Amino acid sequence: MVIPERANEMLVKTSDISRIFQNAGKELYLVGGTVRDLILAERDGGKSVNMQSTKDYDFATNALPGETLSLVKDWADSVWTQGKKFGTIACLKGDARFEITTYRAEVYSNDTRKPAVVFGESLEDDLIRRDFTVNSMALALPSLELVDPFEGLSDLASSTLRTPRAPSKSFDEDPLRMLRAARFIAGYHLQPVGELTVAVSEMAARIEMVSPERVRDELDKLLVVHEPSPGLAFLVDTGLAERFLPELPALALEQDPIHRHKDVLAHTLAVVDKTSPERLLRLAALFHDVGKPKTRTYTSQGVSFYHHDVVGARMTRERMRKLRYSTGDISIVANLVALHLRFHTYRFGWTDSALRRYVRDAGPLLQWLNELTRCDCTTRNPVKARELNERMDELESRIAELRKREEIESIKPDLNGVQVMEHLGIPPGREVGEALAFLLELRMDRGPLSEDEAYRQLDEWWQRRIYRD
Repeated sequence: MVIPERANEMLVKTSDISRIFQNAGKELYLVGGTVRDLILAERDGGKSVNMQSTKDYDFATNALPGETLSLVKDWADSVWTQGKKFGTIACLKGDARFEITTYRAEVYSNDTRKPAVVFGESLEDDLIRRDFTVNSMALALPSLELVDPFEGLSDLASSTLRTPRAPSKSFDEDPLRMLRAARFIAGYHLQPVGELTVAVSEMAARIEMVSPERVRDELDKLLVVHEPSPGLAFLVDTGLAERFLPELPALALEQDPIHRHKDVLAHTLAVVDKTSPERLLRLAALFHDVGKPKTRTYTSQGVSFYHHDVVGARMTRERMRKLRYSTGDISIVANLVALHLRFHTYRFGWTDSALRRYVRDAGPLLQWLNELTRCDCTTRNPVKARELNERMDELESRIAELRKREEIESIKPDLNGVQVMEHLGIPPGREVGEALAFLLELRMDRGPLSEDEAYRQLDEWWQRRIYRD
């Protein structure tokens, strides 16, 4: 089978490198996601993939790494050899990046996280060791003949997720493929065959041998697909999430016929789907209620989760550290979790003082915090949903109005430290910090003060402090 006209641009971009390998008598096949997405683009008229934006190409070849390096080093603009021991030579030509890998197999041993690499002898040897049949297709270059020994094309058509060989063997070679399955279920709307689901359930413990960094990166990829919830549900149902993200299955709180509280897991998945596909915002949506199981109590009014925002922020930091997220990422996500209930503390209208504190505490996360708050409403009650949206509209309108009158994003005391020291005649020290804290609180409560009024308030505070001491 030959892929039709939409492959022409791709053929132009790869013509030089395919000619180089052809002249050297070496095989070269385009493999992996580019082939899959090209087929999907042809099927739906380009809605799945914009081929004009494709700049990364993965190739499989029978050339050994040293041979590949010799073939591309004088042609490419730059070459990377860091992956040579794994069979991969990467290079850049213009704005296109090429990764050329010798036919291979990656096999994990039982006691190490580092794969042992064995080079294969044929394209089929390489394709059978790939993760899923929809990724086990190849395009011969320059003929564009489709090589599909494991019926990946048929599986794309029927929305089926299978492995090229027994899933237990595939997942044994690279346990991360179990987590990757969740992304393909969610991102490409594929249904896993029964034996794949069973294998993940039986082999879930093997995900623990994969480095936290690889697990983290795959989780991030899952979270930014259009609707991650089917993949997240797969992780919970198979027990895989329990091995690297136990806070997620813990949200499946049992239904209580008396108190009738919601299933927090179902709510969380709905919130994740509703938020924009921004990685850190989606992580905040995933973690925003993780504190509920630890804070659940029953009262005469029903179930409550007092301070689950505070507990959840702490749990978020702990889990993200274990997954090796950066300090910056952890701070952003944990702060969103900690603040996600702040909006609901102002039930009787927003004073200017409350607005200033809300904006100050949110800082650069204000837009994401407001979106998370809106998406946190998953009620089916149209009246409650409308009321929340109206209150959020009011909040954002009030913030916009206040911005016109003052710089609320960068609120500072009306006097600086030098002015405080000169006016009170005191040296640098604790008293200066206390004075500035007082002036900042005054600024929050009253808005901008004139310099004379600020000095007058400072004098009154200083007198009260001397009398107290």
